[in-house]
Amino acid sequence: MAKKFGLGKGLGALIPEDEAAEAQKAEEKAAAAANMISINLIKPNKEQPRKAFDEEKILQLSESIKEHGIIQPILLKKDGETYRIIAGERRWRAAKAAGLKEVPAITMDIGEKEVLEVSLIENIQRQDLNPIEEAWAFRKLLDDFSFTQEELGRRLGKSRTALANTMRLLNLDKRVQDYLIDGVITEGHGRAILAVEDKELQYKLAQKVIDDGLTVREIEKLISDLSKARPEEKAKPEKKAADPYILDLKNRLEERFDTKVFISNKNSKGKIEIEYYSNDDLQRILDLLSV
Repeated sequence: MAKKFGLGKGLGALIPEDEAAEAQKAEEKAAAAANMISINLIKPNKEQPRKAFDEEKILQLSESIKEHGIIQPILLKKDGETYRIIAGERRWRAAKAAGLKEVPAITMDIGEKEVLEVSLIENIQRQDLNPIEEAWAFRKLLDDFSFTQEELGRRLGKSRTALANTMRLLNLDKRVQDYLIDGVITEGHGRAILAVEDKELQYKLAQKVIDDGLTVREIEKLISDLSKARPEEKAKPEKKAADPYILDLKNRLEERFDTKVFISNKNSKGKIEIEYYSNDDLQRILDLLSV
C-alpha cells in the first residue's frame, strides 16, 4: 500500500503520515516517562562539554518556556540526594530564569563514560558547541575513557581525520582559542593559523584577521607570503624513497598510540617522535608505554 503524505502543519507536512505517527508516539512515550523534578535538586554537570552559554539566547528561551513550557524533558543522572544534568542545561538555566519550580526530566542509570558521550552527542547534533569545546570533549573521551579515534568517530558519525583536525585547534595560542570560543574568528581561520607554530605570531595573525576582516583565503595567502619572505634555506638533498619496513612500523605505531609518529632512520640509527596534544594526551601515551 502506498504511503500517504500529509499536507497540514506539523510532522505530517514533512514526512509520511505513518512515520509521523511513529515519531509522535515516541515523543509521547518520552513525555510519559518524564517526572517533574524540583529545579533546586538539579545541578549542572561540571564535565559537560559546553562551557559558553549565550545569556541573550537563554533569556529568549526563558520567554518561550513561560509561554509554552518545556517540550523536551531534561536528561538527568541520580547523584546522591540530587540530580546531575546529562543533557538539557540550557533548558534548565532558562527554566530557572522563567521562575519554574519543577521541570520535566528523565532519569538515566548510566556510567560516567556514557554521561559524557550522551552530552557530547546531543550538543553536536544541536550544533551547540564551539570548536574548542568540541576539541576538548573529543580529547577527554579519548583520554579518560580509552576510546580509539576510530571508535569515537563511529559513535559520533565523524571521520578520524575530522576528529584529529578539530583536536589540532588545541595547539593554538590560548588567546586565539578564546577568539574561536567567542566566535570572532572562524574554525577555518584557526586551521589556517595552525600553519604557524610560533604562539605569539599566531596571536598577531588572529588580531589581523579581526582588525582587517580577513577571509580564510586571505589569511592563508598572508601566511604563505610570510613564509616566502624568510631567508631561503640551503637546498636539501632529495629524499630517498621511504623504507617499506620503516613505513610499516610508522603505521603500526600510529595505530597503537592513536596519534602521529615520525621515524628518522639512517645507517641503522635514528629516532622516533610521538606527537601529543595536551598533558592528558601525554599521560595517555605514557600509560600505554607503562612508563
